[in-house]
Amino acid sequence: MSIRFTAKARKGVVALTLAVGLAVSVAGCGGGGNDDKKPQASASASKGRGSGPSTQEGQSETPLAELKGTEGLLLQVTSAQRDAGGFVTVSGNLKNDGGKSVVVPPQMSGDETEIVKHGLSLGGATLVDPKGKKRYYVLRDTEGRPLTTTGLGTLQGGQSLPVFMQFPAPPTNTTEVTLQLPTFSSAGIQISG
Repeated sequence: MSIRFTAKARKGVVALTLAVGLAVSVAGCGGGGNDDKKPQASASASKGRGSGPSTQEGQSETPLAELKGTEGLLLQVTSAQRDAGGFVTVSGNLKNDGGKSVVVPPQMSGDETEIVKHGLSLGGATLVDPKGKKRYYVLRDTEGRPLTTTGLGTLQGGQSLPVFMQFPAPPTNTTEVTLQLPTFSSAGIQISG
């Protein structure tokens, strides 16, 4: 049931992102030399919003970072994309790098009651801007559901699952942040876009 909610939440983000992208494109129609940049921003914003990161997308990219978790869990970050809507989407793969089945630790959801009540997720993730001295928490929809992959459970040995997390965007001059996720090591990542 949580996966269904996530798909619904993603559809809302898709509609919002497409509306913002369209507004940016329409607003830029009268301009001279900026026409090349506006469609790229719009295409970039809508590219990652469809049905979430695809397995092909996650496997074909070299990871930006790898965060090691407990019992052989590994989070491979494949992209951190700044979108026109004012948020950053971090995508990757959650992998069981061991041979035995592993239950995803509930600590990954964080400890906020509003997020925890929606099931196992990556809701405890944060982006830290060390220069600006700010921490950014996972975004939520209007019903308090985290805008991350939800419905996590058990990963079989060697199994990989595409995942995503959305955060408010740091200032545009901030391109390097640290991704933190409970029970995992932290790692620096580069924001593109």
